[in-house]
Amino acid sequence: MGRTVRLGWLAFGMVMATVAGLSTPVRAADFPTKPVTLIVPWPAGGATDRHLRVLAEAASKHLGQPIVIDNKPGASGTLGAATMAATAKPDGYTIAQLPITIFRLPYMQKVSFDPTKDFSFIIHLTGYTFGTAVNANSPWKTWKELLDYARANPGKIRYATPGTGSTLHITMEQIALQEGLKWTQVPFRGEAEMTAALLGDHVEAAAGGTGMGPLVDAGKFRMLVVWTEKRSPRFPDSPTLVEEGQKIISASPYGLAGPKGMDPKVIKVLHDAFQKAMQDPSHLKVLEDLSQPMVYLNSEDYRAFAMKIIAEQQELIARLGLASK
Repeated sequence: MGRTVRLGWLAFGMVMATVAGLSTPVRAADFPTKPVTLIVPWPAGGATDRHLRVLAEAASKHLGQPIVIDNKPGASGTLGAATMAATAKPDGYTIAQLPITIFRLPYMQKVSFDPTKDFSFIIHLTGYTFGTAVNANSPWKTWKELLDYARANPGKIRYATPGTGSTLHITMEQIALQEGLKWTQVPFRGEAEMTAALLGDHVEAAAGGTGMGPLVDAGKFRMLVVWTEKRSPRFPDSPTLVEEGQKIISASPYGLAGPKGMDPKVIKVLHDAFQKAMQDPSHLKVLEDLSQPMVYLNSEDYRAFAMKIIAEQQELIARLGLASK
């Protein structure tokens, strides 16, 4: 009788364990079992969209599931990650690009997220090659000529950016502060809208990236200056800000993250897939085409790097007089 009772309890325990296993979420060891969504917070067709589509395609081979791109432009590149932080489950199936504006905008205006708490950092990827361009039919042949005109005509130079609080906006205002001049930002939703505005002479200048390269090559735009540490191979004839006397280097680094609370094992699966994808020939080619350096950081190092950037951006925003009141 005692043996029968013991066997009964053993069977009961096995059944309950099976039921419990059926009722729990998919284990991290099984991740992923369905497509992963990567939110790109910029319009389709731009440089960032192009980069992340190629990277996602390469990473999907290592994940064993498709990575679907979801473009959510707006709010200077913060709409995508903000939406993810507010609505996505921390299961690894929704991730997003984190542009540097995520670490800056909370100090400029009220936002719905806290960059120090609301994200699970996955991997750092790269940074941009930025610069300032003018229409080729403009009277300014050099960066100095544009600065001299802006200094003599306060507010008359209108420059296009992909949004208020973007690195392109902040760096142009750093230059203005350093050079004692005033110019007027005109924000757009992305590089395609910016370049159209410059082509149509709706603005006098545009602060952008390598997406403007084809128009520079075609002789329609003139890249007056680049913001990289050294001259860019993409724009070899364009001097750097440092060469021109402004002690500014601006690259706007970015990576990928998910919502807070993700299982570290799921983070590692995603990290490993994207790390392998970074070495894929297709990814190396798109970085070369965009003149963007590979800047890999693992999950832990990326988080530490992000905390450093947050502190630096808070100080910069205050110094520029752009902090929220």
